[in-house]
Amino acid sequence: MSAEYGGRTGLQGKLTQWLRAGRRPKETAGDGGREALLLAAAGAGLPLAPAAHPAGYRCSCERVGCPTPARHPVSFAWQTQSTTDRAQIERWARHQPQANFITATGMVHDVLDVPLDAGRSALERLLAADVEVGPVAESDDGRMLFFTLTRGTPEDEDEWWPCELDCHPETMDEHPGLRWHCRGSYVLVPPARLPGEHQTVHWVRGPEHPLPDPLSLLETLTEACARYAGEEADQAGAAWPLRH
Repeated sequence: MSAEYGGRTGLQGKLTQWLRAGRRPKETAGDGGREALLLAAAGAGLPLAPAAHPAGYRCSCERVGCPTPARHPVSFAWQTQSTTDRAQIERWARHQPQANFITATGMVHDVLDVPLDAGRSALERLLAADVEVGPVAESDDGRMLFFTLTRGTPEDEDEWWPCELDCHPETMDEHPGLRWHCRGSYVLVPPARLPGEHQTVHWVRGPEHPLPDPLSLLETLTEACARYAGEEADQAGAAWPLRH
């Protein structure tokens, strides 16, 4: 279903080559393979809901100037609609064969969303340090998604940990460096197609990997984003958008 970069074989040179080359594990082709990947994600506890899909270089929603073509849910009720129910996901997949799917964050899992180059660098460091890394996906629009346990939803809202990195769909443009998708947000779940030729969202490490604590990855990811921002003049200072 997916392949893992590197593992714990000590072949770090091979790991580096794979990451720099941007290679991806092969994903099963065809509708059956798509459905199997979606069911695997749901089986790992990721709640899913149908999303828009590409219609040529446009979005299937037909909204003029859609700001997130093929990247948004079909229904405004996506938070309550999201489910891990196998039968429901099978129905959606068969009745909407072109649909992408989103996974709602903040219920079971969060997603740390970083620029692709920074993510590849961080993943290499994390695996070399023997840190437990969970599912990881790459998006061909230049992002890498690290799936983690959620911070939770405490009964006392005063205990909610406010974070400048929290990213909701309407605030994504404000977080060009590290985005933290938690309660009220979502990301595309592989396999997904983006507008453009051969543009996809695909697994680097599949959902069979247990979700880690986000804090075990955060320092490495923020450091990688800071280096990435320093190397990209037009993104300087964007890695951790704290306000003072």
